[in-house]
Amino acid sequence: MAEEQHKDNQGVNIQIDENIAEGIYSNLAIINHSTSEFVVDFINIMPGNPKGKVKSRIILTPQHAKRLVQAMADNIRKFEAENGEIKGANKQQVPLNFGGPTGQA
Repeated sequence: MAEEQHKDNQGVNIQIDENIAEGIYSNLAIINHSTSEFVVDFINIMPGNPKGKVKSRIILTPQHAKRLVQAMADNIRKFEAENGEIKGANKQQVPLNFGGPTGQA
């Protein structure tokens, strides 16, 4: 089994299995939170089919969720500086209030 290795900016050695490195396609994310964690479900939903399937679930602490949002915003700014504005990102196919506090997380 082949593995990739990465070093982050702080010198932490991170390994990734080749199956994980392939990635999973998602075109919808649903976010829920409790007082202690954020749960992000990544879903693949096909056009014309109202039924989607959760492909991956990531559970984060509130602190890590905030750092992730900041890192995503930074990367989007860099992407748009190099490639131009991302078109169509403000068109919502689902309401933004689809996630929220739950007692299940």
